[in-house]
Amino acid sequence: MKRILFLMASLFIAVVSFSQKSMSDTVSAYIRSGLIPSFTTYKAPDSTAFTKQDVRKGKPVLLMIFSPDCSHCQNVTKEIIKNIEHFKKAQIIMITWLPYSDMSAFYKDYKIANYPEITMAWDSKYFFLPYYNVRNYPKLIVYDKKGKYVKEFHGDVNIEDVWQTVNKK
Repeated sequence: MKRILFLMASLFIAVVSFSQKSMSDTVSAYIRSGLIPSFTTYKAPDSTAFTKQDVRKGKPVLLMIFSPDCSHCQNVTKEIIKNIEHFKKAQIIMITWLPYSDMSAFYKDYKIANYPEITMAWDSKYFFLPYYNVRNYPKLIVYDKKGKYVKEFHGDVNIEDVWQTVNKK
């Protein structure tokens, strides 16, 4: 009888121990690391490589993972362009995984070339969606001027909240 009770208690403790999630299991890798990850993408309009080393040092970064055919992404892009003066001190990196031709059309439609603060790039290796655990679009991730994670936004966002986060000291 004592053996059975001991076995059941041991089994109970084992089950409870293994069912607990650690913080590293519940917090995404990009938040745990707190830094912009290494990556390689290809910029519009000329397909040149764009990597973490090309991210401007000493500037906040707004990383926007988007889909060119997403109405929320289109709305957020319009709002960013309309409020571009609030992003002058930042680098905006817009990344999509959809075909390069779709990204190029979006780049031309929104005249992204007119905004030196914005870099649009194609994620040919499908790195960003799983790394940033993207569930809806767009996903905006703000990093401070030291390249450290600050905050994220999802979907149709209040652009004022975004630029205020980007410009926080």
